[in-house]
Amino acid sequence: MKKKYLDFKTKLFYGMGNLGYGSMGQTVSSFIMFFGTSVLGLPGFLVGITIAITSLWDGLSDPIIGYLSDKTKSKVFGRRLGHMLFASFALAINNVVLWCCPFSNNAALAMIWLLVFLLLQETFNTFFATPYSALCIDIAPDYNDQTKAQSMKTVFSIFGMIMPSVLMYILMPAGSNQFAQKGYIYIAIVNSAIVIVCGLATVFGCIKRVRQMPHYDEGMQEETPEEKVKGKAKFSQILSGYVDTFKKKDFRIVMLGYSVCLIAMVFISSVGMHLFTFCYHFSSTQISILMICLFGGAIASQVIWVNVVKKYDKKQTLIFALAVILFGIALVSITFLFRLYCTVNFIFWFVAPSLFICGIGSGALYSLPHSMYADVVTMEQYKTGQNNAGRYTGYYTFTYNFSNSIALLFIGVLLDVVKFDSSQSVQSLPVQAGLARIVFFGSAIALSCAIFIFSKYGIKRADVLKVQIEANEVTSKKASGNAKKQEYKTK
Repeated sequence: MKKKYLDFKTKLFYGMGNLGYGSMGQTVSSFIMFFGTSVLGLPGFLVGITIAITSLWDGLSDPIIGYLSDKTKSKVFGRRLGHMLFASFALAINNVVLWCCPFSNNAALAMIWLLVFLLLQETFNTFFATPYSALCIDIAPDYNDQTKAQSMKTVFSIFGMIMPSVLMYILMPAGSNQFAQKGYIYIAIVNSAIVIVCGLATVFGCIKRVRQMPHYDEGMQEETPEEKVKGKAKFSQILSGYVDTFKKKDFRIVMLGYSVCLIAMVFISSVGMHLFTFCYHFSSTQISILMICLFGGAIASQVIWVNVVKKYDKKQTLIFALAVILFGIALVSITFLFRLYCTVNFIFWFVAPSLFICGIGSGALYSLPHSMYADVVTMEQYKTGQNNAGRYTGYYTFTYNFSNSIALLFIGVLLDVVKFDSSQSVQSLPVQAGLARIVFFGSAIALSCAIFIFSKYGIKRADVLKVQIEANEVTSKKASGNAKKQEYKTK
């Protein structure tokens, strides 16, 4: 049976789904705290509690919705696409309603409004994101196709991260009132339109590929009564199954390694703005250019990492990429030492290329861990004969969502420890040194730990290719047997 590689058009349609989802998610992450405190007038700790509750639910809902995705049997949309289609429209509607809160003069009602619609937002996010991630495993079982599909997804993801800044620049230009609610509503409307367009493109752009996969017809068969009873028992054990999954070495390594990598990125992104504003005294325009350098490096490097991983194992490639990020951070830390002796513009032109180098390394971080996790899931499915990609993806996202929450809480404590005062436009030199230590040492320690964790990863290219060859042989025998049965019935 001839192997059907994933064509460019399908990869493009698959990657587009991450543009709308990523842009909407980044908008909420970037603006909801400011919107709640400055536009709706809520106390900061109330908004913080609200976001914490919804983040916790986001993590808990991932394995549940992943399980539902695995058990779905639709002859039209397969396991994943129906959930994604529903979520695209639900997300678009809920997103606009979220920012249209009419209770700006009533703190209690405003908080309830945010809590309810943020919970719905995270639920619909999961209904799209978890099946979307599992879909890649379904349509791209080939070792190299996995990396290419994840790289395409990463490119659109990075564009999604940049999109909120672009929308704010266009819809809330300089001189406009950033405290006016209508500006956020305009951004929400555009984001919702993008989500619908990109969601439809992914669903209907991948549906043909889904139906072509060998496991499609088998997966759509009705369960026997015994299987249904067994399935209900499994549903009640979804969360306990996380512990069993975590005990498996390669599952644990990728989940922990990626989570620690994201902690490093949280240090850079959440405290980096403080560092460049209060220590380097860069303007908002200069900081925007730095962000473009960082994300631009990640986008430009996708072709590089796809070609490197063709020659070397994913583990080796990822460890090298993390070392590149560490090198870039080291260069930025050197500029910090000389910032008091040089002009702001002079230092800026050294920081910009250093962040571009960080971006090149982080480009692999956006795709390779996902591809490695897909390989682990593929190996597990071959051993068990069961397609539990959705549930495993849910466990994966739960792990890094939980670690992100812990990291943000820890960073908040560290900002208090170094005595950072947001009301002061100029921070003292000890505070500036403290901010630098948080960014440089925090990210460097996290990245070093991630390198150590990923070094224990045991799956190699040859292992995955062997499993894929054996799986293709089994599929070919089944197809040949079915053809002979059909021929016999015809006669």
